[in-house]
Amino acid sequence: MTRTLPSRTPITRKPAPAATRGDAPPVGLPASDDRATPVHRPRSHRLRVAGARARAFVGTSARAGLALMLGAGSCAALAQGVQASFPTRPVRLIVPFAPAGVNDIVARLVGTRLQERWGLPVVVDNRAGAGGNIGTELGARANPDGHTLLVGSSSTLGSNTSLYEKLPFDVLRDFAPVSLIATAPYVLVVNLQLPPRQVADFVALARSAPERLSYSSFGEGSSAHLVGELFLSRTGIRMVHVPYKGGGPALTAVLSGEVQATFANLSVALPQLQAGKVRALAVTTPKRTRSLPEVPTFTEAGVKGFETSAWVGVVAPAATPAALVRRLNADLHAVVDTAEMRTQLDSRGLDPWLSTPAEFAAHLQREIRSWDAVIRTAGVRRL
Repeated sequence: MTRTLPSRTPITRKPAPAATRGDAPPVGLPASDDRATPVHRPRSHRLRVAGARARAFVGTSARAGLALMLGAGSCAALAQGVQASFPTRPVRLIVPFAPAGVNDIVARLVGTRLQERWGLPVVVDNRAGAGGNIGTELGARANPDGHTLLVGSSSTLGSNTSLYEKLPFDVLRDFAPVSLIATAPYVLVVNLQLPPRQVADFVALARSAPERLSYSSFGEGSSAHLVGELFLSRTGIRMVHVPYKGGGPALTAVLSGEVQATFANLSVALPQLQAGKVRALAVTTPKRTRSLPEVPTFTEAGVKGFETSAWVGVVAPAATPAALVRRLNADLHAVVDTAEMRTQLDSRGLDPWLSTPAEFAAHLQREIRSWDAVIRTAGVRRL
């Protein structure tokens, strides 16, 4: 049986109505000349449209401004939260020299009291080498959250900038100064077997045997090295410089007779001087120090214009939030500015020297310029 499909009535499509003036052209087709004719609106309509657009823009700007204000408030609240909760884990104090030097002495005194204040461990991390530059670079590259700080000095944050031609850090760019802590003079210390008891006799002995006497320092290019070179320049004598990795080893070399003299920080040399194991000839301060009232200044000993002191301060990585720097500054002042701490520092030949971050920053700039002048005057070879 054959199925027959029913016949279909043809579908007739109605033509689309003609477009009228103002209708949009089909997508993808250019408008005719007739449709391109601009529509002229009344002036009142144009004013209403402009006003609506202006109100929309103002509303958007206000919302954006409010968002920025809220964002800034959130950042400020976050910074305050970080400041209030600091520290959250042990804090590391990097000392760029070996133990028993002035940086190490100050770090351990301050670290003990910060640990009591914070209730968390404060670890002194000695990273000696390259005149203090190894530890200083570690401090510059540390996470800027306040948990790693550098205990710097007139060498690492001052003279090294002018002495070394290439450094892996920039003191003024890579650090946020927190506070100066203490200062101490240098003292010319000699081995007990050396006959001279006065600077004039020491100079005469060295002049009679050029480069036969040697002196130690706590590193090539350290401030103690530069003080020694300046002394040679002022007196016209020649001695051999022997660098060590810290003030402690440099003083030990004098005790053992490896070298005949050193320009030591008073804080490092004082215990051995008091024990009578080495001899002091002069100090670099304008006036005699309370710790060694019987020892003359270099000016009194006949070496004019030879006045300088070592200093120690704490810096943080440059990106450390300003609020946290202020918190660290306040905590350092709280533990150092006490009668007990002043006694501790004084017994080690150190004087407290606290500062604001801004004062410390200005001091760094002056020190860099000053040591650069010393290097040029003494004719020290750049490293």
